[in-house]
Amino acid sequence: MNYRRLGRSGLQVSELSLGSWVTYGNQVDRRVARESLAAARDAGVNFFDNAEVYASGKAEEIMGQALKELAWPRVSYIVSTKFYWGLSEAPNQYHTLNRKYLHNAIDGSLARLQLDYVDLVFCHRADPNTPIEETVWAMSDMITRGKALYWGTSEWSADEIRAAYEIAERHHLHKPVMEQPQYNLFCRKRVEEEYARLYEDIGLGLTTWSPLASGLLTGKYRGGVPEGSRAQLQGYDWLRTQLTDADKNERVAQLETLARELGCTIGQLAIGWVLTNPNVSTVITGASRVEQIGENMKAAEVATRITPEIHQAIEEIIGDAAR
Repeated sequence: MNYRRLGRSGLQVSELSLGSWVTYGNQVDRRVARESLAAARDAGVNFFDNAEVYASGKAEEIMGQALKELAWPRVSYIVSTKFYWGLSEAPNQYHTLNRKYLHNAIDGSLARLQLDYVDLVFCHRADPNTPIEETVWAMSDMITRGKALYWGTSEWSADEIRAAYEIAERHHLHKPVMEQPQYNLFCRKRVEEEYARLYEDIGLGLTTWSPLASGLLTGKYRGGVPEGSRAQLQGYDWLRTQLTDADKNERVAQLETLARELGCTIGQLAIGWVLTNPNVSTVITGASRVEQIGENMKAAEVATRITPEIHQAIEEIIGDAAR
């Protein structure tokens, strides 16, 4: 496993990491979570991603109990959480980044995770109803209080990230270090174009999610929605249209031919492709079965075999399907 700096910070994160979105609390129980964390750790993974809203807090509880049972030295692993969506549809508890919500939300997450602090904390979306200055102060205070070590954003616009950074710099506060955007072969514009100047200007690091486009880039949706897949989960109906898109699935079929030539799966090729972007600090992978951990980890080696010629072949296949 290779390790990359998180933006300009001194923190080193494994280039492949393990996330809990969709799986923990939906497809994965505590036993499988513990086994998955252990398998990822054995492969060199040191970063485990979570969020308050995942499975309405249950994902944090499952991960927290698994980490407690594994009893690794706290200095040896990195855990994240994210705030914005909230757990209760009530004022100051839902769709906000105001100081009151953030002050209480971090304590709730730490209790569920059974940790004294999280390493990374993200503002899960931008909040148009709270001044960015208020959010920046609250996030900086969270770090000063020792509840988190680094803070960042998820799916914020470049302008919003830059505004937050400049406010922090002006008031000598803890600055946002990282962003967590979706990034895969079909979703590229924000990472490759919108954020382009931020990597050099403010040293932005990326912890990217959905390298397989929610499973589309595994090829398993080419024949429809398989039994037990995430598109069949309650609350994830919105994924079905995206995953069964005929044009994209045809392009995935062409990628399979290319992957076969490289001696890997489509999924490994897709994850490896994300790793070839030097602005990516870590690629968050997911797994509903322990066996998937090992398969995903092979993508690191596949990335080393993606030559400029392979890159060009991929570009020709994806074409205008990327957004």
